Amino acid sequence: MTASATASPHVFDATTDRFEADVIQKSAQTPVLVDFWAEWCEPCKTLGPLLEKLAAEYNGAFVLAKVDVEAEQQLAGMFQIRSIPTVYLVKDGQLVDGFPGALPEGQLREFLSHHGIQPAAAAEEAAPVAAEAEPDPHAEVVRLRAEVAAEPGQDERKLDLALALLRTGAATEAEHLLDALPANLATDDRALRARARLGFAAVLKDAPPPEVLEAAIASDESDLRARHLLGAHRLVGGQSEAALEQFIEMLRRDRAYQDGLPRKVLIDAFRVVEDEDLVGRYRRKMSSLLF
Repeated sequence: MTASATASPHVFDATTDRFEADVIQKSAQTPVLVDFWAEWCEPCKTLGPLLEKLAAEYNGAFVLAKVDVEAEQQLAGMFQIRSIPTVYLVKDGQLVDGFPGALPEGQLREFLSHHGIQPAAAAEEAAPVAAEAEPDPHAEVVRLRAEVAAEPGQDERKLDLALALLRTGAATEAEHLLDALPANLATDDRALRARARLGFAAVLKDAPPPEVLEAAIASDESDLRARHLLGAHRLVGGQSEAALEQFIEMLRRDRAYQDGLPRKVLIDAFRVVEDEDLVGRYRRKMSSLLF
């Protein structure tokens, strides 16, 4: 057992003989995040402490079950673990979602949030707060341009401007601003989301218009290239659910297409779409197809 696991009431080492009681049954009351790791795994040394930190911070909103794949090979085989780290979320006795690799802290928080898992104090404080109206992106561009001109050394404002520009369709200028960001902001969650949006815009270079792609799909429903491009069109155009529907259909028809492209575009789309309920719904659809 790791030192951090023994130090926190919300982190424990899962074993094969106790898995049913400690994870499956426990998940009926509290979501359980299952972290498959090993001592020799370098990315695990980054992800593990982050997960343990969040488990302590969320203070019982979820518990973290750590599975050493070397010691618990039966469990690793049961979950068909092919690479580590791999993390699964178990709720109400069911495996509902998961991800491979070491995500940054911001994306871990986003993953938890998509499943309704919030720090206890934050959930209590957020309850009475009404959601603010989304500002007009064109007005935001004007306002932020003035702020950047007044304080050119404020890189945070440049990131804000890049995001506002993306919402107005000015992808080239937004990309130049993102490219010039310092390293600490280049890995910010907002910058990663912006990069994902730019990626979809880049896919559409020289792509046929949506009506041509719709016709191609109508004549051949298994045309996954057309579905990919149509989904990118829909996402860039703000039609998030229509985009996700194309990507989930790609996954349903052939998850191995172009080295796992359907899963990749879904994950990239989840970073772009800001409607958490919509993302949560399609994450569950993705999980039901993958696991």
